[in-house]
Formats: sequence, C-alpha cells, structure tokens
Amino acid sequence: MIQEIPTAGIILAAGASKRFGQPKQLLRLKGKYLLEWVLDAALNSKLNRLVLVLGDSHQKIMQALDQKLQHSKIQIAINPEFKQGQSTSIRAGLSIVKDHFAAVMFLLADQPMLNSTTINTLLESFWSADKDICVPVCKGSRKNPTLFSRHFYRQLMRVEGDHGGRQLIDANRHQVLEIEMDDPLCFFDVDTQKDLEQIKTLMLI
Repeated sequence: MIQEIPTAGIILAAGASKRFGQPKQLLRLKGKYLLEWVLDAALNSKLNRLVLVLGDSHQKIMQALDQKLQHSKIQIAINPEFKQGQSTSIRAGLSIVKDHFAAVMFLLADQPMLNSTTINTLLESFWSADKDICVPVCKGSRKNPTLFSRHFYRQLMRVEGDHGGRQLIDANRHQVLEIEMDDPLCFFDVDTQKDLEQIKTLMLI
C-alpha cells in the first residue's frame, strides 16, 4: 500500500496572455474556461490542497469562476509581481503551503487535457520513490506538472526572473524521478491562437 505524503498543488495562472488580447485563463473550451479544465483535474486528484496563483485580470477571473473557487480545497494567492516572471508566482504559492505540506506539485493553467489520472500517477510514483523531484517525460522531452519535496523549498523561494524549477532539475539530476508517459496530448499547452484552434479540434468542439 502506498504511503501518501501530504502534497499541495500550486496552479500557476498569473500570466498576462498578451498574444490573445484577453485573459487566456478565460478562453472557452467545450463549455468550460481553459483554467477550469486544470482546476477540475486537480480537484479530482489526490492533491490535498490547491493554491491558485492569479495576477493579471485576477478580479475578472475570480468573478467568472466564482462558484468553482468556493471549493474548500482551493486557496487564492494574488501575485502583484507577476510581470517579473514565473518565479514570483512560485514564491507566492509556495509561501502559503511550505510550512504545512511535505511536497508540492506545480501545475500550469494552460494544459486543458491534463487529467486527474495523470496527476495521481505522478503523485503515487513520487510517494513510492526515494527522490525529491518528479517530472513526467514524454517522447524524450520533460513536461509539466512537476513535483518537489520540501528539501527544495528554500531553493525554489530563491529562483528569480521568468524561470520555474528547471534550473534546479538540471542541477540535481540524481534527485530526479522521471516518469515515462505515453500520451503527449495530456501535456498540450495553449500558448498561441494556433494552439487554441488545434486543441478545439482535438477536443472535437
């Protein structure tokens, strides 16, 4: 039987989405907001707590997702420094959970085909291994979401600029558990209008 480690999910959703001319988090896909797909996957997973980090257009996003954000598992973190890069959102989310959870999973807000099964596979593999970092790998490429134990919290809090945990992963390869995943669609992220049209086709909208 797998021994569960208390793990929080931090959803990084503070970006400005300049290429879309509107908050990317609120793009509509199959009757749901883009951000809502990731939220639902995380809510239906074995993650114990969710911290949703918002920045640009946070009031509009909170208003649109008002009912969903009332869930007892969700806590909102507003990052006023989001323009200074992803590292500021990592700090905003981690500062809330670092004293209460032994591990964290960082999730991106623009991966609508990520599902709870994939999240749980990563969690259970991480909980069963003697490693402090866990990343999914698909067709030879590292993907998101990623997991870190509290061993790396202090270093994550010191990351600066528009960087996530990639530098820590590269510098600590002996501590990294790589999980091979078969389905590349699960990690498809929506960065451009072309991506949006492609994901609509894939989701048969």
